[in-house]
Amino acid sequence: MTARYRPMLDRMGLTYPQYLVMMLLWESDGQTVGQLGSRLALDSGTLSPLLKRLTAAGLVTRHRRVDDERSVSILLTPEGKALHSQALEVSGEIIGALGMTISEFDHLKTELRTLTDRVTADGNTAHS
Repeated sequence: MTARYRPMLDRMGLTYPQYLVMMLLWESDGQTVGQLGSRLALDSGTLSPLLKRLTAAGLVTRHRRVDDERSVSILLTPEGKALHSQALEVSGEIIGALGMTISEFDHLKTELRTLTDRVTADGNTAHS
């Protein structure tokens, strides 16, 4: 899948992991580093350099939260928000390349999230 995305993401100046972070922020701006890491199953050692590159590219800003200084919120810049329309085109191209309808693709995403949640939950209970 990453290879399918690469030419389209190159036009946007994003890597696949950066694209995933941006997708989460377009869905809900202002998430914390911890929330993004949890949703992507990435540790801070992997996520922090990725966020630094997005910050350097002018797509996001990082701010310590007033209510919890240990926590850092990631906010989209106007440039980051502007990429959203291009990202929607990428999603449409991928769905088309897979020969799926949007409904089929949404169903597949739901099933994959369920699978991921179950695997994660089982892994957490096994170590408790």
